Amino acid sequence: MTSSDRSQTVDVTRTYAVRTYGCQMNVHDSERLSGLLEDAGYVRAPEGADEADVVVFNTCAVRENADNKLYGNLGRLAPVKARKPGMQIAVGGCLAQKDRDTIVKKAPWVDVVFGTHNIGKLPVLLERARVQEEAQVEIAESLEAFPSTLPTRRESAYAAWVSISVGCNNTCTFCIVPALRGKEKDRRPGDILAEIEALVAEGVSEITLLGQNVNAYGSDIGDREAFSKLLRACGKIDGLERVRFTSPHPRDFTDDVIAAMAETPNVMPQLHMPLQSGSDTVLKAMRRSYRQERFLGIIEKVRAAIPHAAISTDIIVGFPGETEEDFEQTLHVVREARFAQAFTFQYSKRPGTPAAEMENQIPKEVVQARYERLVALQEEISWEENKKQVGRTLEVMVAEGEGRKDDATRRLSGRAPDNRLVHFTRPDEDVRPGDVVTVEITYAAPHHLLAEGPVAAVRRTRAGDAWEKRQTAQAAKPAGVMLGLPQIGVPAPLPPAENGCAVG
Repeated sequence: MTSSDRSQTVDVTRTYAVRTYGCQMNVHDSERLSGLLEDAGYVRAPEGADEADVVVFNTCAVRENADNKLYGNLGRLAPVKARKPGMQIAVGGCLAQKDRDTIVKKAPWVDVVFGTHNIGKLPVLLERARVQEEAQVEIAESLEAFPSTLPTRRESAYAAWVSISVGCNNTCTFCIVPALRGKEKDRRPGDILAEIEALVAEGVSEITLLGQNVNAYGSDIGDREAFSKLLRACGKIDGLERVRFTSPHPRDFTDDVIAAMAETPNVMPQLHMPLQSGSDTVLKAMRRSYRQERFLGIIEKVRAAIPHAAISTDIIVGFPGETEEDFEQTLHVVREARFAQAFTFQYSKRPGTPAAEMENQIPKEVVQARYERLVALQEEISWEENKKQVGRTLEVMVAEGEGRKDDATRRLSGRAPDNRLVHFTRPDEDVRPGDVVTVEITYAAPHHLLAEGPVAAVRRTRAGDAWEKRQTAQAAKPAGVMLGLPQIGVPAPLPPAENGCAVG
């Protein structure tokens, strides 16, 4: 009997669960993994279900304890798999790319290990492992096909990630991502715009452009202004209401990008710009190719061009060799930049990075104390900046799952144009995720805003229609499907972009 014959005899519903760790790139990769599995006939396991027939771990290798977290989770699944015949476990993502054969040696009950460059192989590897009854480990050393050509099960009907590049050409001493994701590889502008237009046709009204170093886009295709041109081209797409991007690098943040942000109405007044440290000495040790003056200069230019922009950042505390004076420089930049929000991290060794081998590693108690001082300062600034929003009238896109207390408080939640989280009074009329409401801000907390008065206006949108259509389709979906041989291949190409970018 061939493997094809054997696969056709599988006459049961097979469920799957994807567990994601790490950055937005991993979140979007998990949408693709879900799309691949559903394309192959698997059914998503109910939320909160203890067991699925296939469990996929999409891993991150950024934190020092990433492997401990993975093996702990794998260990908890071992007895589940022992009592559930036919269950399969797959491990992918950055940690899989790094550890390869080690995973199966430490956890021999794992069925499939795949890397960051070949996520499209997951259904085939699962089928091969089932047929051959042995673990399949397949790690590609370079990108086989740009992942946006893969089927995708998007988590939102009204907002979507769109990858414009993968990989990174930087050599930051604390980061292992370039070694695992490879050198930067850019998509052609026409392909990106075609994907966005197809998403808008499906009802999506907000997109976030994704890249490991998103504003370096164009370095692979030979156009230093490609990113600003892409932003302007997004502004010409009818029905696309909101455009965001993450994460840029100060080195590549040029004046033409600031101009494109300011002059393109659907590019939102929001910027996430990683600082990492305010000390020139530490930035040099990190191999970050900018200094404090350059960073603050960018912030000043953005604020001059977009006065209401909300600027957020990433900061690492306790990098090897960081002195008290170095840390004070970070606090100085935080005071000057007045970030709306800062994602603060205590330095964590990344095995395989130069920083992990550096001398003068900072004692844990020193790092903790500095971290607490930084968080306290940023909380104070975030609250002060949010208080400036009180009295403003904002258009808020209604979100799904953003307000954990909404049912208890009789509120709904959504995002302002600058991405601030807004909780607002539930209006009498029906409002769906993806719809837009007009509200007046009445109260500010460090991490959210409140609009406690009546909603001034409700605008029902195509995005809300798309959310409602998805809910109806899910409610009508049959309990299960037959699982046959996974069908793998590149889907039909997206339609050509009508409003193409000038870059070919």
